[in-house]
Amino acid sequence: MSKSSSITQFLLLPFTDTWELQLLHFWLFLGIYLAALLGNGLIITTIAWDQHLHTPMFFFLLNLSLLDLGFISTTVPKSMDNSLWDTRTISYSGCAAQVFFFFFCATAEYSLLTIMSYDRYVAICKPLHYGTLLGSRACVHMAAAAWATGFLNALLHTANTFSLPLCKGNALDQFFCGIPQILKLSCSDTYLRELGLIVVSSCLAFMCFIFIVVSYVQIFRAVLRIPSEQGRHKAFSTCLPHLAVVSLFISTGSFAYLKPPSISSPSVDLVVSVLYSVVPPAVNPLIYSMRNQELKDALWKQMTEFHLKL
Repeated sequence: MSKSSSITQFLLLPFTDTWELQLLHFWLFLGIYLAALLGNGLIITTIAWDQHLHTPMFFFLLNLSLLDLGFISTTVPKSMDNSLWDTRTISYSGCAAQVFFFFFCATAEYSLLTIMSYDRYVAICKPLHYGTLLGSRACVHMAAAAWATGFLNALLHTANTFSLPLCKGNALDQFFCGIPQILKLSCSDTYLRELGLIVVSSCLAFMCFIFIVVSYVQIFRAVLRIPSEQGRHKAFSTCLPHLAVVSLFISTGSFAYLKPPSISSPSVDLVVSVLYSVVPPAVNPLIYSMRNQELKDALWKQMTEFHLKL
């Protein structure tokens, strides 16, 4: 039996075996990656620079952009590197790092999206208590809890997964290191322990999903009772971007892990994994910048002042 300690590297699933298409994949991913860096970077600098955006909603959005940068940086650069140099390999330690940071960013982002739904609920349904329930200290504590949850969950899953004996080769059916693909290489019943952890994590994620749904049911009920059309528009403009981001993240992630085996194939899995791990971090800044007038005004003001300084 070959133990995992004897494996020095893993083989990732390539998008294509044709060199020209590998270059196309490299340039496509490079464009998406640069768009994510630019979009999230602009949001981070704008919120940090503009004093008017130092509110709970934008504080959480800044944290979300940081996590998006980490999320997409975990998988895309290595995939680009493999396509450019026509290789499939990733080191054992590099694979473990990918698993850790992927779980860390995904868990922390989902926790943060749950907190952001609570922020919108309090802002619209309990506006008189907003300053009390979401003071600066409370916001810092909630954001820290989201990051800590991501760290602990990632540490637990990574340590447990890479303690398993692996004896079914080192080829992974994915363009990055994922726990489900690594479990397929296990030759011991101890993998059931990791499956149990995944079930527990899924139950906690489902509870967060229910919390988000209940929050938005209350939010929409409150918004529809607002008498003025302008008031309803302002409320929707702050809620719809968050709801769109939540929907994109949950729908792509759920389909990636819950799709029926009958439609599972390497090509389908590749496309689904891109929708789950690459598209949301790149699209999130666009969703927020298009729908939030305050953020658009601050971005335009920052760009105008930068242009005048030049």
